[in-house]
Amino acid sequence: MTHSLVCPETVSRVSSVLNRNTRQFGKKHLFDQDEETCWNSDQGPSQWVTLEFPQLIRVSQLQIQFQGGFSSRRGCLEGSQGSQALRKIADFYPEDNNSLQTFPIPAAEVDRLKVTFEDATDFFGRVVIYHLRMLGEKV
Repeated sequence: MTHSLVCPETVSRVSSVLNRNTRQFGKKHLFDQDEETCWNSDQGPSQWVTLEFPQLIRVSQLQIQFQGGFSSRRGCLEGSQGSQALRKIADFYPEDNNSLQTFPIPAAEVDRLKVTFEDATDFFGRVVIYHLRMLGEKV
C-alpha cells in the first residue's frame, strides 16, 4: 500500500532558506501539511532537498506543490542505500502552477533521497514549495 514515507525520524536538509529565516520559511514546512506555510529557498542556480530515512523504503511517487512563479522546469531524483554514492532514479518536469503535481517514479529501494530543482522559473533561482511528499512503502 502506498503512503507517505516521511516520518518524524526522517532527517531532511535543504540547499538554502530565504534570508536564513528558518522560522518562517524553513524545511519543516515542506512536511507539515499546512496550506499556509512553505519552504522558500534563497537564490541560486539550483536548489535541493535531501531526505535520510530510518529504514529502507521503496519510493513509487513524488508529489510537489510549488507556488506559481517559483517552481522549476526540471528536476532530478537521486537515491542510495547506506554509504553508497547517489545514483539517478528519475528526471521530472514540473509545471509552473500552484497545483499538487504527482510524478511516478520507477521503483527504487533506498534510504537516502535527493531532489534537485533546476532551471527555476524565478529570475533569481528561488523555489517555493508548500508540500513535498514521497509515496511508497517501507521495505
